[in-house]
Amino acid sequence: MTAPTEPLTLPCGVTVKNRLLKGAMSEALGTHDHAPRPELPALYARWAGGGTGILLTGNVMVDARALGEPGNVVLEDERHLAGFHAWAVQGSRGGTALWMQLNHPGKQAPRGLNAGGTVAPSAVPYPGGMARAFETPRALTVPEIHDLTARFAHSARLAQRAGFGGVQLHAAHGYLLSQFLSPRHNVRTDEYGGSLEHRMRFLLEIFDAVRAAVGPRFPVSVKLNSSDFVRGGFSEEDSLAVVAALGERGCDLIEISGGTYEKPMMMLGQGERGGFFADFAGRARAAAGVPLCVTGGFRDAATIRQVLAEGSADVVGLARPLVTDPDFSARVLRGEDIRSEVRPLKTGIGLLDGSGYLEIAWYEDAMRRLARGQQVRAGEAPLLALARIAAETGLGAVLRRRRA
Repeated sequence: MTAPTEPLTLPCGVTVKNRLLKGAMSEALGTHDHAPRPELPALYARWAGGGTGILLTGNVMVDARALGEPGNVVLEDERHLAGFHAWAVQGSRGGTALWMQLNHPGKQAPRGLNAGGTVAPSAVPYPGGMARAFETPRALTVPEIHDLTARFAHSARLAQRAGFGGVQLHAAHGYLLSQFLSPRHNVRTDEYGGSLEHRMRFLLEIFDAVRAAVGPRFPVSVKLNSSDFVRGGFSEEDSLAVVAALGERGCDLIEISGGTYEKPMMMLGQGERGGFFADFAGRARAAAGVPLCVTGGFRDAATIRQVLAEGSADVVGLARPLVTDPDFSARVLRGEDIRSEVRPLKTGIGLLDGSGYLEIAWYEDAMRRLARGQQVRAGEAPLLALARIAAETGLGAVLRRRRA
């Protein structure tokens, strides 16, 4: 039986201090030229003091021409390395492992955000109403795929130089690597499309390039969907095969989530009590042969302990509970029988309550307040939070925020 307090030694030889991980949340705290704003070191210093073993940053983009949302941070060269170093120092306090999540949005970028349009494995538009928010992408050429592989590797090496303790490749939630894995979005007929072996080639080549760039003793993680939860998309059977392939390569930690914008299960879950993807995680852990983390829907200490004790996962990921209570992990580790106050935000205005924009704005505002040393209470003043974010970034930027 594994307890949350137990250290975990990763395949690369690095040991993390406990079995709790802060999952990635988009902070939208980049400057106009995509450097980390000062709020990011302050925010992660607060989380580092809260006991969590691994802190994952929100997505850091590998190409300034391919933003996923307004306010993205980008790491593609040395221009802002001092700012990244400050972030790394503050987020690594107390022996915390701060890992940078590296990402490319592919076609999952709001219409008009990127001047050159969007790219994807194939020129397949989003269906239905999503086509109004996301433009039809251009299919990547093979040389462009190779360039992106090099970009991920270069960004990982820069993160290492800046003092981050590891990196994670975001291959879930409908971003570019997830798009390559999905037969719904990848209809290529070359070596990067068709069979699952070919569809996973891009991810595996990036993993290999990143590993070569950072060396054998630096943690490299992957975030992967259990399923896209849409007809014709990436399936659980596909996911288990990719998990096995990553395990064979010695991936240091595979984080399991699920869903895309078309079916945002990472926010909604499947009606289970406790973790959204814990049942699948147990099967994936058996296939992986390397440490596995499950993130999504964990709100109480008892469920966290149960998932670890039963062997469904080696690590449990937490996100929104750490915004409303940055000390939530420390309380779990002390053995307290606690439950997070996180709950759906409601205003009584149907258009807002059903859009997802309200929660995005509320949590972005809450993270800014945490960075300033303020306390946050779950569910407080959602309309006020929306107004504050709109005043800072403009209402149009709020409406172009991501769900997760």
